[in-house]
Amino acid sequence: MASANGAPSDELARLSLSSRTVHADDFISAHRAVAPAMHVSTTFRYGDDPDELQSSGDPKKLSDWNNRDPTAPLDSHVYSRDSNPNTTRLEAVLTSILGGSSVTYASGLAAFHAMLVRLNPKRIAIGEGYHGCHGVIQVLSRLTGLQKLPLDCDPAELGPGDVIHVETPLNPTGEARNLQHYADRAHKVGAYLTVDATFAPPPLQDPFAFGADVVMHSGTKYIGGHSDMLCGVLTVAPSHDWAKELRQERLVLGSVMGSLEGWLGLRSLRTLELRVTRQSQTATALVAWLSAQLKDPSTVVGQLVEKLHHASLQPEAAEQGSWLQNQMRGGFGPVFAIVMKDMDVAKRLPSKLRLFHHATSLGGIESLIEWRAMTDPRVDQRLLRVSVGVEGFEDLKADVWQALGSLSK
Repeated sequence: MASANGAPSDELARLSLSSRTVHADDFISAHRAVAPAMHVSTTFRYGDDPDELQSSGDPKKLSDWNNRDPTAPLDSHVYSRDSNPNTTRLEAVLTSILGGSSVTYASGLAAFHAMLVRLNPKRIAIGEGYHGCHGVIQVLSRLTGLQKLPLDCDPAELGPGDVIHVETPLNPTGEARNLQHYADRAHKVGAYLTVDATFAPPPLQDPFAFGADVVMHSGTKYIGGHSDMLCGVLTVAPSHDWAKELRQERLVLGSVMGSLEGWLGLRSLRTLELRVTRQSQTATALVAWLSAQLKDPSTVVGQLVEKLHHASLQPEAAEQGSWLQNQMRGGFGPVFAIVMKDMDVAKRLPSKLRLFHHATSLGGIESLIEWRAMTDPRVDQRLLRVSVGVEGFEDLKADVWQALGSLSK
């Protein structure tokens, strides 16, 4: 489904999300196989025609590829640290569904690091969220003097080229933040709004519709979707032309993802909307059930649980036309947090569950629960992070009920 020059056609742009996850890389294919092959080669043969060989420093070079294959012009490669067949197709699908040029990385933190290297801000305003991003900022602070400010700092403390970084929904609570509010604050002083949208991939949220300049995903989570690959993604707003520079810098930073992971990511994207929609609906229903039980002190939930956190429980979720309803029209994220009344109960609950695995990470087809203090020393030690998979709602509800019941005894 491509035009004469090999670029994606307008017809592709009009397709639904699920159709694009299946067909957005069709224009790259140089083979009749329906399923993409897994290419693990690190290097690729140069062309046989000496007259077609070009010096890498030739300013007249017509293409980003210095090894163009006339039979597969969009699938031509030199060395896998630069590009490879699997990640090229993965990036084509991500570009289509995320709304801007997308570049993949070895992990979500590698993507975050690459983003800060490209923007090179003097100051970054950031709130709660993934502790790994704060670790990257700490490293860069030592190297470049990058100053970390509170997310809601006085905008006068920021200047042109600085960054406001918002994670929404938030790790580990699943609560949402108003992107348009932070976009306005950033752009008023010439700063950039960068968004970690890992917890709400398509179809749940489109940060570019609310002013984001760069959107980051830990593709390890919902893009991978099967707990078997590491991946990071940076997607640049169409108003910025940074994708080429990001690829050039990735080449020397060495943070390219592996060919196998590119193949796994492409396989997983085919079912992204199916998986995420179900996970969102099940998580929201589970939160609603727990919230109702929490109001009754005679239930095991009322006896053992202190509070719940999730975007669906925020006041704006029930306000017609609110920023939250507009921002998350596709549904709320599949991650929420349970705060128990007692730390010891929080530590014991995961061992009583049968369908929820006690493990870190999230976004896979299997439901996970984590006593979050195991990996994040900053959180309330009574907090459990829940990542809902694709299992049946009634099965998950029954599992939570029996686990809490066994503890109440």
